[in-house]
Amino acid sequence: MRAVVFKGNFEVAVEDRPYPKIQNPTDAVLKVSSTALCGSDLHFYRGHLKCSPDFICGHEFVGTIVEKGESVSKFKEGDQVVVPFFTACQECYFCVRGQASRCSKGELFGNSVPANTIDGGQAEYVRVPLADTTLVKTPQGIPEEMLVLMADIFPTGYFAASRFLKNLPDRDREEFTVVTIGCGPVGICAITCALTMVKTVYAIDSIPERLAEAEKIGAIPINLNDNPVEKIKAASGGRGADVVLEVVGHADAFMLGFEMIRPFGQISSIGVHTEQLPLNGLLCYGKNVTMAFGRCPVRSLFEEALEVLVREQKKVAFLCGKTMSLEDAPQAYKDFEARKVHKIVFKMQGERVGESIEAKT
Repeated sequence: MRAVVFKGNFEVAVEDRPYPKIQNPTDAVLKVSSTALCGSDLHFYRGHLKCSPDFICGHEFVGTIVEKGESVSKFKEGDQVVVPFFTACQECYFCVRGQASRCSKGELFGNSVPANTIDGGQAEYVRVPLADTTLVKTPQGIPEEMLVLMADIFPTGYFAASRFLKNLPDRDREEFTVVTIGCGPVGICAITCALTMVKTVYAIDSIPERLAEAEKIGAIPINLNDNPVEKIKAASGGRGADVVLEVVGHADAFMLGFEMIRPFGQISSIGVHTEQLPLNGLLCYGKNVTMAFGRCPVRSLFEEALEVLVREQKKVAFLCGKTMSLEDAPQAYKDFEARKVHKIVFKMQGERVGESIEAKT
């Protein structure tokens, strides 16, 4: 089969790889129909996350079951499914508490670090462990190419927003000042979800085109170079932001959020930080700040996030506006790294590419 393989910093190649085999009775093998490039893929592509080479990339994909192990009972061959980026058993200490991203049996697709990683879905076929408790049947009413968002970035955006916004009283839904730092694809998803929970969301980025897109979906844009801390304080009566959603994964972005958060405010960070944060206990004490970090438990939140995506799909359809052949992956990674495109959805050899996903919503 053909697969996208990580070769080293700023280098991927499309190679022939063996067809994946059932290794455990809980496995399934999928024929991939759509698979996407995600911002998380850039962490190893750019060398920020040190990974050994030669693994198959990709953790956002959908497809059809073509083989299944003898213990897989909830699905049959021919079922079309979405695959969360981290497998889950749904019975361990973490899974039963809604923390599936730390499943004790879970494995991360498309990487070689940290531990518990397996080959990913930027390939014609992929093996999925724990199939019964990981896979989700493809829902109706949403284009397949958009369902790749449900493997990672849309639930991640929902996770960023819902941690501190989902259960607010009506007063706070009206009065809170919420800020999203970063308006890339995950930021757009976070803004979309946050606006279903609160009235006002500010969006901060340095790229005018991204700010324009955030404004189009309902956020109030602030350029990073236009004194965002002062603008947020002015907009909030001098207090600062009630909640900051940090989706960049860079120390400067996080510290910007920390600077603008009000006392007793809350920071929800879902960026992958590879740098030391210049924080100390006294700074945190002085703000009475609550901070939450980490990987989204996609399988735990899937149904909640999907409800929002189905309602709001027209807002985020532009994120999947470019489809390319899997064979063009090396150029796609270069274009994505250079921010020439929002997101790229790969199709397999012989399938149509270049069509508008927005027109399908």
